[in-house]
Amino acid sequence: MAKMVSEDIADDLMNEKVKITISDTAADEYVQEVLSANNWAVQSNAYQERKAYTGTVAYVPYLDDVEVDGEGAVIAGTGRIRLNYFEAGNIYPLSWLNGIVEECAFVSVHTVHGKKYAHIQVHVREREEREYIIYNHVVECTNGAGRELEPAEWKQLRPFRGMSEKAYTGSDKRQFVIDRLNIVNNVDPDNPMGVSVFANGIDQLRGIDIAYDSYVNEFILGKKRIFVAPEMLNRGMDGSPVFDPNDVTFYQLPEDSLKEGEALKEVNMEIRAEAHSRAIDDFLNILSVKCGFGTEHYRFEKGSIQTATQVISENSDLYKTIVKHEIILEAVLKELVAIILRLGNILGASFNEDAEVVIDFDDSIIEDKATERKEDRNDVAMGAMRLDEYRAKWYGETLEEAAKNLPEVPEVEE
Repeated sequence: MAKMVSEDIADDLMNEKVKITISDTAADEYVQEVLSANNWAVQSNAYQERKAYTGTVAYVPYLDDVEVDGEGAVIAGTGRIRLNYFEAGNIYPLSWLNGIVEECAFVSVHTVHGKKYAHIQVHVREREEREYIIYNHVVECTNGAGRELEPAEWKQLRPFRGMSEKAYTGSDKRQFVIDRLNIVNNVDPDNPMGVSVFANGIDQLRGIDIAYDSYVNEFILGKKRIFVAPEMLNRGMDGSPVFDPNDVTFYQLPEDSLKEGEALKEVNMEIRAEAHSRAIDDFLNILSVKCGFGTEHYRFEKGSIQTATQVISENSDLYKTIVKHEIILEAVLKELVAIILRLGNILGASFNEDAEVVIDFDDSIIEDKATERKEDRNDVAMGAMRLDEYRAKWYGETLEEAAKNLPEVPEVEE
């Protein structure tokens, strides 16, 4: 159930219908290319699921295969933007303010020729210029005990060949994005890391496991038994047993245990299917509430756990939960876009890093989109809503783009 809950919230937050749009067309195309090259369509959903069960993930864009001149500046036209993904176990906040991580270390493990190496990437600020510097360290951890390698050593290894010991970002804005669930960390209130979606529903998860195991055990113990008199297990004329002694259905009773004239006695154990079903449903309901999905989001039906049809209502608990999580996710995606544009400019582009970014989340599974769109059309027809506002809302465009894309009104000849 922990896996199922994580999958469901990931599908609600990030799926194929979520659209990122930038007002600068060239910047928009560039960002989409970078995301596509880094398998964003798959990894974004996967890391929303990881975020659901670990509480926190991170996205760290960086420059790869770049060439620099004698002054250390990146030569235009070289290199590309890569994207690293991290989950909570590999994220180590170093400093934070008001829950926002300002300095952080990230750990990734690589295997080269059968040996394991931990790459430790540290993002810190210079105290005077307040600009970010990225330090890279490589530790060999094959046998458990770590030994930090010198730069000359790790630059001979393929994963770290083009990596520098120190990188100046030239910006006071961080080059990493921390993404977490919008849930208060009541396990460690002073820690900026998030908690899993089921962090406060562990008892319910355990209860579901116990009730389900008991339900299965009920069928194992409740199999039909047939008790037979000793003489029924004698061998026939050909020497073969009347009953197979290895058949667990039949059990021999001591002599005179059965009533006179009774050779067989059938016993049908009563299976408490309804009681177990009700217990599992109760635990599922409590778990659903603890995870923010409201009641009856899950139900135990025909021997399996199914997801109920999601409630189409802005007052539903599910809708409020998803919108709450989208507050952080929207800021995360906008910051990620800004970092990609900033790195693109370092590679020689000239994008507007402050271009408007619109995140169109897919709320169709919890909102009646068809009805809402019809109402908006009526508002446009009666003049309560402008046509460019309608386009911006339903076509994932900025207001500026929507105004440009409005169809031309033909002139009426007098």
